[in-house]
Amino acid sequence: MGFRRFSLLLTIRLMLLFVTVSSLAILVISPGFLAASLLIALIAVYQIFEIVRFVKLTNDDLTRFLDAMRYGDFGQKFDHAGMGAGFIELGEAITDILERFRTYRGQQEEELKHLKALIEHVPVPLMSLQGDGTISIHNNSARRLFGAAHVARIADLSQFGDEFRKRVVTLEPGERYLVTFKVDNMEQTLTIASTQIVMAGKVEKLISLQDIQSELDVAQLKAWQDLVRVLTHEIMNSITPVSSLAKTSTDLVDDVIKKVEGQKELVEELTDVRDAVNTVARRSDSLMHFVQSYRRLTRLPPPEKVQLNVKDAFEDVIKVASVGWDDKNISLEYDVATDGLEISADQEMLEQMLINLMKNAEQALENVKEAKVKLSANLNKRGRIVLEVSDNGPGISEELAAKIFVPFYTTKRDGSGVGLALTRQVMIAHGGSVSLTETEGGGATFNLTF
Repeated sequence: MGFRRFSLLLTIRLMLLFVTVSSLAILVISPGFLAASLLIALIAVYQIFEIVRFVKLTNDDLTRFLDAMRYGDFGQKFDHAGMGAGFIELGEAITDILERFRTYRGQQEEELKHLKALIEHVPVPLMSLQGDGTISIHNNSARRLFGAAHVARIADLSQFGDEFRKRVVTLEPGERYLVTFKVDNMEQTLTIASTQIVMAGKVEKLISLQDIQSELDVAQLKAWQDLVRVLTHEIMNSITPVSSLAKTSTDLVDDVIKKVEGQKELVEELTDVRDAVNTVARRSDSLMHFVQSYRRLTRLPPPEKVQLNVKDAFEDVIKVASVGWDDKNISLEYDVATDGLEISADQEMLEQMLINLMKNAEQALENVKEAKVKLSANLNKRGRIVLEVSDNGPGISEELAAKIFVPFYTTKRDGSGVGLALTRQVMIAHGGSVSLTETEGGGATFNLTF
């Protein structure tokens, strides 16, 4: 309606100008109308000026409107109050169009913000691989997974293991694989899957990286607990009567020896029998104690977490675990990244883990000159607290390192294979992990990551 009114008003102005020019022509050719001719000429000039102003103002509004559309500036106002109905309606029409676009743009921006928020808070890490080899990280989960590491191109993935980089590059849309991911001296198992996105003629591979290491640890731990529960139950059922009968047999043999005290040869034979039965009884008791120690793996209570100052915890553990180390020439030091570093953990469980690891280090340092044990605490690249117990002993071979956290496995003659398995179980209960790395310069370092 505004544009129709504009056309009508422009037509009227042009018609009036035509009438004025025609009148001026008649007056010019008629003698005696000089003053009237000058007046009509001035009116014609004014009409021309008015038409130019009228058209220019409209063109300016249209130009401003198109610029606003081009640059998304929907805050422009087209208020022409007092300039005539045509301009008022034109301004209202343009303002209404801009308002509609502004509302639509606002809705789009809200939807975009919502989608970005959803992607940002998806618990599965997401990244994209472009055709030129560049990588885009999409959400917080992915940034936490990679930590402070710089990831912008395919080559940057090598720091997490060549297997991981190769699998990401060769992964086809729709495929899903398990892959090992190495970060902060730890290995994690990820499931990676991809899908292909084509936008504006560009092909992009969207890759999801889901850390299932904690789920695997829990499942493996439950399997071990079930196995230990069954084995200990069966062993206890079998060995308990053996131990009881062995002790009863010993008492019976003692009674018989007293009765045949004068028969030397028979007494000697009965004594041998008693010693043999005593050996069975002792071994039965040892086996029962051995089984009882494994029941700890299936009866670990949930951790009662409290905020603990790491430095204070180290000092308390050192007082207990380092007794007699001066006599063995074992030096001890500890280092905490900051005095105020705190950790959420079960105090009793944490102290027992550290004491066990320090005792293991003490045993590994037998016959080692300049033996040294170090406790340290710091934050890794992903902001998690890591407690380390390291020594400069002979270290642990790769073959043994893959087995030391397995229940029943031990390299010590009098070991039970419970200590490190229990440490791993405690760390899983805390939502963390334990790993073994080689100490710089030689030795072993156990890392407790909370």
